[in-house]
Amino acid sequence: MSQPVPPPNQQPGGQPFDGNPYAGGQQPGAPTGNPFANQQPGAPTGNPFAGGQQPGPYGQPAPAFGGAPFAPPAPARDNVGLGLLTALVAAVVAAFLYGVIAGAIEREIGYAAIGVGFLVGFAASKVGGRNPILPVVSAVLSVGAVYLGQLIGVSIILSDLVNQSASELFLDHFDMLTKAWGEAADFMSYVFLLLGAVAAFGGAKKATGA
Repeated sequence: MSQPVPPPNQQPGGQPFDGNPYAGGQQPGAPTGNPFANQQPGAPTGNPFAGGQQPGPYGQPAPAFGGAPFAPPAPARDNVGLGLLTALVAAVVAAFLYGVIAGAIEREIGYAAIGVGFLVGFAASKVGGRNPILPVVSAVLSVGAVYLGQLIGVSIILSDLVNQSASELFLDHFDMLTKAWGEAADFMSYVFLLLGAVAAFGGAKKATGA
């Protein structure tokens, strides 16, 4: 009976000639020590949210469909009526103060006229808003306030001469006061009126931050 012949590279008993148990089959890959050798992770991009949703303001998630995270505030409305009323009240108060100062020192000063206009314009626009009519009305009221203050100052000065109170002269003899003002008015009297109007525009712009 004939004996089986072993393969050329295998000794009898099943051992290969070169001592390599995998000589006749597929050799395994060399171990690298990296458990992820066959599945490399993606390269980092430096953005922790590269694969997900971008964060919103203050770390909150951004809203869906790209909308704003908060509703914008409604624009403030101009309150023209209240602004005009405030301008009128400020003009009356400023005229009284201007007249008292002018009567006490028996002369007018430009800074007082500027203060009257600035007060009226600032108060009107601070309360009424950015409506363009407010500076114009404030300028007109400021001219009237400076003029009224001049009349109050004249009544205070004349009260000492006629032995009559300034309020009686102002209320009972208003026509006499306006006539006396017209006769005594000079170039500077009209300059003070103009200063009041200009200062009213400046006060209105200051109040609205323009």
